[in-house]
Amino acid sequence: MDPNSNQKDGGGGGFFASIASSISSFSSAMSKSVNGLIGYEGLEVVNPEGGTEDVEVEAQKGRWKQEDRDSYWRTMQKYIGSDVTSMVTLPVLIFEPMTMLQKMAELMEYSYLLELADECEDPHMRLVYAAAWFISIYVAVQRTWKPFNPILGETYELFNHHGISFIAEQVSHHPPMSAAHAENEHFVYDITSKVKTKFLGNSVDIYPVGRTRLVLKKSGVVLDLVPPPSKANNLIFGRTWVDSPGDMILTNLTTGDKVVLYFQPCGWFGAGRYEVDGYVYNAQEEPVLLMTGKCNEFMSYQPCDLEGEPTPGSELKEVWRAAELPKNDKFQYTHFAHKINSFDTAPKKLLPSDSRLRSDRLALEKGDLARAGSEKSRLEEKQRAEKKTREAKGDEFKPKWFDLTDEVSTTPWGELEIYRFNGKYAEHRAAVDSSDSSEELENKSMEFNPWQYDQLA
Repeated sequence: MDPNSNQKDGGGGGFFASIASSISSFSSAMSKSVNGLIGYEGLEVVNPEGGTEDVEVEAQKGRWKQEDRDSYWRTMQKYIGSDVTSMVTLPVLIFEPMTMLQKMAELMEYSYLLELADECEDPHMRLVYAAAWFISIYVAVQRTWKPFNPILGETYELFNHHGISFIAEQVSHHPPMSAAHAENEHFVYDITSKVKTKFLGNSVDIYPVGRTRLVLKKSGVVLDLVPPPSKANNLIFGRTWVDSPGDMILTNLTTGDKVVLYFQPCGWFGAGRYEVDGYVYNAQEEPVLLMTGKCNEFMSYQPCDLEGEPTPGSELKEVWRAAELPKNDKFQYTHFAHKINSFDTAPKKLLPSDSRLRSDRLALEKGDLARAGSEKSRLEEKQRAEKKTREAKGDEFKPKWFDLTDEVSTTPWGELEIYRFNGKYAEHRAAVDSSDSSEELENKSMEFNPWQYDQLA
């Protein structure tokens, strides 16, 4: 969608009308029922590309072998309609060699946008840069492999990237919750992350019950993000793909300005897929700048009038473009995603609880699915053993780098307990960096250890 083309329409058309038209035109995706064709009740195969291909042929595509598909479906039938966030053991063949904590760090790839936002004097352009930064994560969200669920107490550190100090920690197991803190000279980023899911048979709805806060240091403004929900389609039958239809709302809590961007649902023959359109509004809720693009490729902006139409004589300018992707990458990784897994982005004397050290992740990265599966089971059993030990001792798990507060945030999908960065990680890192490096173990030789107790069955 090109807002410049709308300037030629005149009258009642234009950019604002095109958004409304898109919402109604792309309101439903092409779907075909598997029911009656291969004997599975209540399943749908949704093909974003449309076409006339036989649904049974489409259903057999994907990464599953027939026997694995049949077995998994028998196991999962009883969970239809349920939140399966932490109640189901999933086969390792659908995983990528990365944990959810690492995936949270992928948002840091285009952090240069926050440097631009922090240095910008125009309050509305600040929101353009910040909104583009939040949208950039959808390059990673479109990956169809599932990251490993972090073990309670697991951490991830990111180093050597734009001067950012990044630490994430798994702060709760039931329900699964993660917290992260990132900071450099331009910004402070904090998130308490929790998801709610609804399993629908061959798809799952994913609701981001989290709170995200971003502070730009120069101006001191505080930004709050509410992302859209997502849906993973064709989990068992067909080729898996992800859609994230709905509104993303970024609010400047300091001034009342905000950005509202609509992620269009995938329609017939892929129409509208990835397209994002919306406006930057001032505190009086008047449109000031329009934004348009594709969440997996680029975002652009342009001044607009009070009707939301591009200002005569103005130009559409690109604010962000995704980096070129590696060719034929097995896990659809970006170059930055590979860095996330690398010890090159790890600080000196990595925390032993770091995701990079997980034996199941390392085995999967080497292509050893059998070992990855057995190691995943071993770590999950050890986590259960630790829980029993903790309960027997009457202990309560306490994260190291984040503290549970009394604050409860209300989100569109439920209430959320807030964890706050306690500052101890900065003290730890300063102490390590000032120590004699010759006494430190090599990161690669360390053993994964997020455990609260030394001796576990």
